[in-house]
Amino acid sequence: MYKECAKLILYRNLGKDSILYQLSEIFRDFDTEADSETHLIERIYEQIKALLDLSTMYGFDDNLWHNYLTFILLMNENSFTLVSEKQGAMDGSVNQFALNDCKVFKALFDFDFSEIEASLDINCFSIISNYHAVTKKERMYNKNVSVMVRSISKAIEQAKDENEIFQIITDFYQQYGVGMFGLNKAFRIRPNDEGVEFLPINNMESVYLNDLVGYELQKEMLVENTKAFVNGKPANNVLLYGDAGTGKSTSIKAIVNEFYEDGLRMIEIYKHQFKDLSNIIAQIKNRNYRFIIYMDDLSFEEFEIEYKFLKAVIEGGVETKPDNVLIYATSNRRHLVKETWNDRDDMSDDGLHHSDTMQEKLSLVARFGLSICYEKPNQKNYFHIVCELAKKHPELKMSEEELCAEARKWELSHGGTSGRAAQQLINYLLGKVE
Repeated sequence: MYKECAKLILYRNLGKDSILYQLSEIFRDFDTEADSETHLIERIYEQIKALLDLSTMYGFDDNLWHNYLTFILLMNENSFTLVSEKQGAMDGSVNQFALNDCKVFKALFDFDFSEIEASLDINCFSIISNYHAVTKKERMYNKNVSVMVRSISKAIEQAKDENEIFQIITDFYQQYGVGMFGLNKAFRIRPNDEGVEFLPINNMESVYLNDLVGYELQKEMLVENTKAFVNGKPANNVLLYGDAGTGKSTSIKAIVNEFYEDGLRMIEIYKHQFKDLSNIIAQIKNRNYRFIIYMDDLSFEEFEIEYKFLKAVIEGGVETKPDNVLIYATSNRRHLVKETWNDRDDMSDDGLHHSDTMQEKLSLVARFGLSICYEKPNQKNYFHIVCELAKKHPELKMSEEELCAEARKWELSHGGTSGRAAQQLINYLLGKVE
């Protein structure tokens, strides 16, 4: 194994703590008899434990060794993979190095662990090569990564040589990308010494626009803008505003799921992180993805000045916002920044123009080119939403009349009509099903 790993060129930046590097060192010491059998077994089990932990995190199954090698191929950001992400497979000398590495990975896929297992009287490699994972709920692992890795792993298993592996991975890079941005849909940020780091959101809700009952015009406007964006055409920053519980946040989550395969990704940030917006954009502006910077429940009180950072990023800063970044925000307020009646008085007793203050506050919302209103549904539409949601659950054996009666009672005790109230009612009714 160490002889093969030594031949890697483009994919050799794995880090000394990587499972592959550690295993290659173990096999070197095994061949040269540089370590005792007891310590070799201990070191092997440590790496098997690390592999099992990684497999649990990402929902790997069947052949964990193959899944792990595939994971490396899909996650490793190097000069070749980043160019392939933008342009696909290109003619050039670098392809010879890539083919060399594909040949190495083919050998690693076919690696025979039987010699070391027989010598040390262990069977852990045999077990992970035919592994049956415990069935887990989707929220316990990143299903999107799991599906991708396992699918590509099966394809590589069937590949005859390095040329077929090269084609498989370059096709993937071009369609989905490489690294965490390629495999994940959504991210949060965390400050670090170098600025910010991106943290994948593993359990993003699998909701689509068809799951949101009603609001057809709103969904159409959002889809049209997003479709233009992912197709490289001019598009607008979007503000979704209106009553609470009407599906604003759900619409944005759904849009990310709808356009993931078109290269759309989402980064969720909060008000206190606006100061990091420049760092965020600097890290994503040259990637071959379309990024939505998502701000949920956006609003500002009079004393909060974070909106000034946002204004500069959206429009008006020295550096132009890159074409692959848009801002999608939701708010219960149309104008985002709280206004007072004093703001509307043109002049005070001391001659100061208070209307300037109002213009300052209104200038933020003006920088969202598209504003979409989500109004609370009337009772008839509310009943319709309840009935449509109920149809997705056959175990709810209730007539429309019974559902509407329950919806009427729920409306009175839970703050009126809204899509959120409708979903909460359905959850309540499902909880009572025997």
